[in-house]
Parts: sequence; C-alpha cells; structure tokens
Amino acid sequence: MKFLLDVCSSSRSLRALLTSLGHDVRLVGEGDPCASDETVLALAHQEGRIVVTEDKDFGELIVVQRRPHSGIIRFLELPIAEQAVAMQEVLTYYQADLKSGAMIVVTRGRIRVRPLA
Repeated sequence: MKFLLDVCSSSRSLRALLTSLGHDVRLVGEGDPCASDETVLALAHQEGRIVVTEDKDFGELIVVQRRPHSGIIRFLELPIAEQAVAMQEVLTYYQADLKSGAMIVVTRGRIRVRPLA
C-alpha cells in the first residue's frame, strides 16, 4: 500500500515500520510542509496514498465536503511512541477497509472504522 504521512504523524518509527513491511511511504514534509489539508488530500488521492494524520480536519474534508480520497488513518490523542504499534494492528486487521477507502480513527484501546466508499 501507499501512504502519505502528514507533518504531525511523521515519526521515524512509523515510517520505518511501514517501509520495513514493503509499503511505499512519503512524508508531507518532503514536499511543502506548509501545504494546506486540501492540497495534502488531493496529492494523496492523485497518487493513491492513504493519509496518516492526527489532524481532525481531514475527516471534515472527506465526510462533510465529500472530497475524493484514498483513505485516512487518524491517530487521536495517541502518543507517537504508540503509533507504530497501533499501525501494525490496523494493517493486520483492517487492510481490506483501508484498500476500500475507509476512514480509520485510532485511539488508545479502540479502533473505529468508517466505510466511505
């Protein structure tokens, strides 16, 4: 799968995990770290990438405004140290949901999946 790590979710451990599992990973900060959420979402969709973020505005863009996307993983109040472990769980149990463009919200002890296709 292909991922775009938003500026707020671009921890080294998360990138290292995804890369070690054979995923294609890009960081928003490698391009324009000041890019708007709309621009980030459009770029991710254009490249078929799942956005990984802590930013709630992406939910607004895809649910309320119905912007095209390729899926979202949002870490909500989850420390960076726990994000790689949570990502591994998401990839293990929710890969089909991700491939179908779902929005997945990960909190400590809970993963919520919102199908959006």
